[in-house]
Amino acid sequence: MPLRLLPLVCLLLWLTGCTSGLKIDTRYNSPNHDSRVQYVVLHYTSSGFERSLNHLLAGEVSSHYLIGATPPIIYRLVDENRRAWHAGDSSWQGRTWLNSTSIGIEIVHPGYTDTSAGRVWHPWPQDQIDALIPLLKDILQRHGLGPERVVGHSDVAPQRKVDPGPLFPWRQLADAGVAIWPEQRKVEHYQRQLGGQTPPMQWFEMALEQFGYSLARAPEQVNASKNLLAAFQMRFRPARFDGVADAETAAILAALVPQTVNSPLWCKPAAQSMTLAAPSALPPCPQPYR
Repeated sequence: MPLRLLPLVCLLLWLTGCTSGLKIDTRYNSPNHDSRVQYVVLHYTSSGFERSLNHLLAGEVSSHYLIGATPPIIYRLVDENRRAWHAGDSSWQGRTWLNSTSIGIEIVHPGYTDTSAGRVWHPWPQDQIDALIPLLKDILQRHGLGPERVVGHSDVAPQRKVDPGPLFPWRQLADAGVAIWPEQRKVEHYQRQLGGQTPPMQWFEMALEQFGYSLARAPEQVNASKNLLAAFQMRFRPARFDGVADAETAAILAALVPQTVNSPLWCKPAAQSMTLAAPSALPPCPQPYR
């Protein structure tokens, strides 16, 4: 080879090496994996479509999906393989900062209006729910998730969030297989066992944490336990969600987390209930519903 061609050959070899890039052998694939997505978190935007869209595109937050109001078009704003910034400081079932492990769905909805007569919650249009349900079915199927993995923002951040609110139709979602709801027979069973007594707040804290909520995220928060209980009531007993412990709430919670009735706290009435019955009249410590 003439010496004058050597620099050209070296250049061609160098360019060939640059264009070949990184090579990875993909012949082998391990079956030991699952989706990084573990939850779906539902939100309302508390504003109209244009403002909501601008906030999610140009603000400091985002979501994977946005469901409009009229018409309820489903917009994908962030690829599901990417992390959207929708949950913030959050926790569920021991996992924290759920942006990394969840899909966020924002729904255009005003939430509530504070008036001189008190807070007024706005109802949910049926066509939005009709759009949401097939989206949830698709997400759960693709990521291999059960209906218990669909939660509200108020579930994962109960100290600071109330969306999707008490009028959100969780029971309708449960009937469609994309959420959970306690069986009424189980609720009635545990109400009979309580006999009108209310377990102490320690039982509620234990049961709420077993269900998924976290007190550890708010050690300095005033009324932290009350806020957790109010979030649970807002979802499963929306007729009254004042965060006050009562026998009905206890029965609903026990129906969802039946192993918690094995605790001796279940049989121990709260201090304010002790005057309702003599100790000999208290119900025996029950067993889970069978």
